[in-house]
Amino acid sequence: MKFDLNLNWRIALPTIILSLFGIVMVYSASSYSASINYNDAFYFVKKQAIGVVLGLVAMLLLSNFDYKKLSKFKIASLILGFVLLLLVFIPGIGIESYGAKRWIGFGFFSFQASEVAKFCFIIFAASYMAKNYKRLNSFWKILPVISVGGVMCLLIMLEPNMSITICLGGLMLVMLLLGGIRIKHLGLLVVPAILLVPILIIIEPYRLNRLLAFLDPWASPQGEGFQLIQSLYSLGNGGLFGVGLFNSRQKYNFLPFSESDFIFSIIGEELGFVGAIGVVLIFLILIYNGYKVAMHSRDRLGFLLASGISSILAIQVLLNIAVVTGAVPPTGLPLPFISAGSTSLVVFMSAVGVVLNISKQSKIANLLN
Repeated sequence: MKFDLNLNWRIALPTIILSLFGIVMVYSASSYSASINYNDAFYFVKKQAIGVVLGLVAMLLLSNFDYKKLSKFKIASLILGFVLLLLVFIPGIGIESYGAKRWIGFGFFSFQASEVAKFCFIIFAASYMAKNYKRLNSFWKILPVISVGGVMCLLIMLEPNMSITICLGGLMLVMLLLGGIRIKHLGLLVVPAILLVPILIIIEPYRLNRLLAFLDPWASPQGEGFQLIQSLYSLGNGGLFGVGLFNSRQKYNFLPFSESDFIFSIIGEELGFVGAIGVVLIFLILIYNGYKVAMHSRDRLGFLLASGISSILAIQVLLNIAVVTGAVPPTGLPLPFISAGSTSLVVFMSAVGVVLNISKQSKIANLLN
């Protein structure tokens, strides 16, 4: 593998900026709670810094790894994704927290299986559709992608993790659409999915409670509505320019998960509307350039990989911000590159490395032509 640093900086630079900014915000959001709970104000920051270093290494390595070789690992990635999703249910390996089994633990090391699985799905779906693109107008030919995505969604739902289920389901539909699926076949997937949503809400009391809290959080200010109310207080307190970096009040155990799922609320409080919009703009630059790489890719595999990675990033950013601003019912979902959590950070940075390699090879091909 030939190693060089000739990167597409329109993608690499926003990734690095967001990741370094994430270290700062994780410290700001977690220093108080970490001091109280772990007797170490830097407890979460040290993990985040390690994640950034590992993510940068993975990003650089994959930027020099020929993305076309990923198609050889489509079955292996598929098996890996399913094995990880099943391991969370095995006692002694799966870790339960707040009533959900989403993590796999080996001694001092733990990670979230679904974060890895969704990118395993991208590799499989992109490789399969790139190879069979001439036959995707047949419903039976898209059935493998639907089946894999559907079973993964089911396993993630059983954890339960509705937010990642929504992300993966949305990603599957986007990739099928970009891969060339017929609109009527897409309708056969979308309509049942929409009809299934109210059933999934009703059969799980906590989902119904979250929906009611979303509709009227002040009806249960100390219960299900507490987190959303505190998030809105945090954003409202920030005003236009914020209360200043490290000066958030909500992080003092008022806003739960302020260093992870609700870190955007702390950004809005400390940096204000202007700072929050600035962060969104950096994400938009990264996502736009990811799709641009897809459009200029030299082959269908590169197009589907780059567009799939850009799509899951866009979906997850949109859903996270929608949750913390009260636009959709509350659900736990990290903000890519910024929220505390090394698994999400390393996996997303690795995925960016794949996009960088696609960009690099497209540029070389254009020069040769």
